[in-house]
Amino acid sequence: MTVSRRIVRRPAVVPTGEWPADWPDVLRRVHAARGSRDFAAAMPRLSGLLPYHDLKGIDAATTLLQAAIERDARILIVGDFDCDGATACAVGVRGLRLLGARNVLHAVPNRIAHGYGLTPGLVDELAALAPDLVVTVDHGIACHAGISAAKARGWQVLVTDHHLPGATLPPADAIVNPNQPGDGFASKALAGVGVIFYVLLALRARLGSRADLPSLLDLVAVGTVADMVPLDANNRALVGAGLRRLRTGQGCPGLHALIEVAGRKHATLTTADIGFAIGPRINAAGRLEDMAIGIECLLAEDAGQARELATTLNDINAQRRALQAQMQDHAETRLDALTGVHGACLFDPGWHPGVVGLIASKLKEKLHRPAIAFAPVEPEAAVLRGSARSIPGFHIRDALALVDARHPGLILRFGGHAMAAGLSLAREDFPIFRDAFDAVVRQTLAEELLTDVIHSDGALAPDELTFRAAVALCDGGHWGQGYPEPQFDDVFDVLDWRVLKDRHLKLELGLNGARFSAIAFNGWDGSAPSQRLHIAYRIAPDSWRGGEAIQLLVTYRESL
Repeated sequence: MTVSRRIVRRPAVVPTGEWPADWPDVLRRVHAARGSRDFAAAMPRLSGLLPYHDLKGIDAATTLLQAAIERDARILIVGDFDCDGATACAVGVRGLRLLGARNVLHAVPNRIAHGYGLTPGLVDELAALAPDLVVTVDHGIACHAGISAAKARGWQVLVTDHHLPGATLPPADAIVNPNQPGDGFASKALAGVGVIFYVLLALRARLGSRADLPSLLDLVAVGTVADMVPLDANNRALVGAGLRRLRTGQGCPGLHALIEVAGRKHATLTTADIGFAIGPRINAAGRLEDMAIGIECLLAEDAGQARELATTLNDINAQRRALQAQMQDHAETRLDALTGVHGACLFDPGWHPGVVGLIASKLKEKLHRPAIAFAPVEPEAAVLRGSARSIPGFHIRDALALVDARHPGLILRFGGHAMAAGLSLAREDFPIFRDAFDAVVRQTLAEELLTDVIHSDGALAPDELTFRAAVALCDGGHWGQGYPEPQFDDVFDVLDWRVLKDRHLKLELGLNGARFSAIAFNGWDGSAPSQRLHIAYRIAPDSWRGGEAIQLLVTYRESL
């Protein structure tokens, strides 16, 4: 399948307002192009956080928690098996203990054994813990049956979540979710870890406590970045504060151990390091093993125990990468079967259900189509678990809701966001779902969205292709979803090239008489590059060569 791609430059915006004197002009320009009128907007602080009292249900939530703390009730935090869910669980446990709760437990479903969220089966297993109050973090808004089962046992239930709700809300005692109907919170982009942090802020105010809740912001930052929610101003304030803690060595022992095993440096940690190194190591536990390992790492108080758990997570992540590579190679042999489709679905009986989300992401990137990858919930099972990923402008959860409306009972359960969702269905129904999903995408996806647009901040002047600019661009922003990392484009001469590790394309490029080192990771396609290339790239310090060397990281190239 041939995918249409093109580089589009963002409109030039002249930076106004007040900026640090030592910031290069290029850094000011890229922030201005993302809508930040001045330094305060570009790098928001905690003092500008949106108020917690705008969250619907926040008073009911804090009433439940205050009463539970005062009567020394048993509070059970139930997390989720991704990085957002794990950090949210750790924030909930640590935060409630800081606020005086003496009887706080935690649990997390196993992806294979329980499936997503608070299910009736998980409730049965949790009964041995005899909780008085269950607090869900990063899930719950779609867990009607599980919450009903918990209520039937006499437990109180507080849902804290950020996923989109269905037509009805679950029968919880209180719900805090910025995306529930009637919620007045100005930002709908909070991650699950952000929601529970806000609940704790409100509870601290209610209790008149002076608990050090900002000490939890390292966890909030990691969960927010890893979940790829839009980094609006509110989220950037949370992430920025968390990064500052990690860079100055104030984070929890588990995160510091993960930074070390990932080979990153505390002092220069970036959102990219979180997204590509820290988050995946936490996520790996939930994909292949049990997220309880990841949560224990984040709750560890002893540095030695934290290093041991971080090493285990690092080993699990290596296994995940090997399995993912095998599954991805298999998926790419079947791309021809997807020619002509608008919504891509693949299923393989040998795939692992914990890794299908990564396969769906790669399919989406390769085809620039909404994509869903399926695997049996366990070997030979009659139920499939699917993970969906979308392209900008197409709401994947709404698409699943439309399939569900047209084919009642076909999807056993589903939920998620605009860009990512999960679902389950009977194995025998996969062909019906595949065709139904493609039909919905074909009918609702605007044709222009099928062109992959690579957004660029324009060309860099020769005096801007410097080590100083590279450092400023890496460190001078909390880049991520909705506030993308700076990327530039220009036409270069190819002076030399070679292949590294059979996958990466190493280039020596010429521009205006100057020579630049560049690399396209996983960019080797078996054919020699042309002598002139139009390249989209990022600029970064070259840690391999050291000193003040820079390297261009090629994200897209087209021959001229």
